[in-house]
Amino acid sequence: MAIKKLNPTSAGQRGMTKSDYQEITTSTPEKSLLRPLRKKAGRNNTGRITCRHKGGGVKQAYRLIDFKREKFGVEGVVKTIEYDPNRNVRISLVWYADGDKRYILTPDGLNVGDKIVSGPEAPIQTGNALPLEMIPLGTMIHNIELEPGRGGIMVRSAGNAAQLMAKEGNYVTIKLPSSEMRMVRKECLATIGVLGNSEFKNIKIGKAGRKRYMGIKPTVRGVTMNPCDHPHGGGEGKTGPGGNPKTPWGKPALGAKTRNPKKASSKLIVRRRKTR
Repeated sequence: MAIKKLNPTSAGQRGMTKSDYQEITTSTPEKSLLRPLRKKAGRNNTGRITCRHKGGGVKQAYRLIDFKREKFGVEGVVKTIEYDPNRNVRISLVWYADGDKRYILTPDGLNVGDKIVSGPEAPIQTGNALPLEMIPLGTMIHNIELEPGRGGIMVRSAGNAAQLMAKEGNYVTIKLPSSEMRMVRKECLATIGVLGNSEFKNIKIGKAGRKRYMGIKPTVRGVTMNPCDHPHGGGEGKTGPGGNPKTPWGKPALGAKTRNPKKASSKLIVRRRKTR
């Protein structure tokens, strides 16, 4: 992927950058893998806003992604590499030998015509999915399961990869992109390779309207509000929060611990991403 800079024909386009989409091979998705995506505008089942600054945006269809990779021993061929409006990484359409079609996340180096397979007997090559116990130490991996059979839920965004650091007993230790070290069951599946579209983080939005296309509405800072509207509001001139940062409802906003240390997942963390 490369970044394309636009000519400054307007104030909004000055400094705006986009992807050149060179790796995309088709603009027509597989219809059997599309599902309607109804917009909720940040509201729950009673119509109340539970997540602010959401609404609008262009119409999208959801692509069903195969995060489980449970087709063991069945070889698949990459037919297309496509754009997915629901995520920042590209997706690949894989046709399996038994006639099944599925989308997978596209790692760097996976091209149209490449063959992939999943299972304990799969070779160590980009795009293949194996149990963690079968993957050599030091290998870069993504789409990692936290529980066997549940499907990959970790390391799924553009340009990211985790590294397999150690194996001991029933667990393996992996280093996540956040520098967190955690243990995962050795039976969990992971996919070999580093996810593509790594230049995504360098894209400049350029104008407010482009955020509205994404379904993100404007955000007003609390310090510019009145004290009746936000705990940070009020004061003469520019003033800070006046204490610890809070949400509009008075709850701590920055630095407050939200992870439950009693949960099993928390107990498997070897080193946290934040130093205490």
